[in-house]
Amino acid sequence: MNNPADKKHFSLDTNAPLTAQQLAEIATLNAMSDDEIDFSDIPPLPDEFWQNAVSNPFYTPTQTVITNVSVDVDILQWLKLKGQNYQACINTILKNEMLREREQTTLQNLNHEH
Repeated sequence: MNNPADKKHFSLDTNAPLTAQQLAEIATLNAMSDDEIDFSDIPPLPDEFWQNAVSNPFYTPTQTVITNVSVDVDILQWLKLKGQNYQACINTILKNEMLREREQTTLQNLNHEH
């Protein structure tokens, strides 16, 4: 019996590497031109649909407080000039860098697979 909570079927690990099959599928899709993509099962949404669209109100990333991080004084001053919530600014900068690195790693993996 398949248990949905079984790690073979469900994982909270969002950093799990893509499988060779997943990388191959992405490479195939990436090589396709827009004209080659069959959108018949997903018709385009009209602009009216997006007028009322909102971000997922239930998503809140888990955070943890750290106290032993050293930051150069000039960086801290620069962040504080941006406003009172410089800690959130630090988090945003780090998140953007993490996402950029993940995207680069995925593209590098695609290039190495083929």
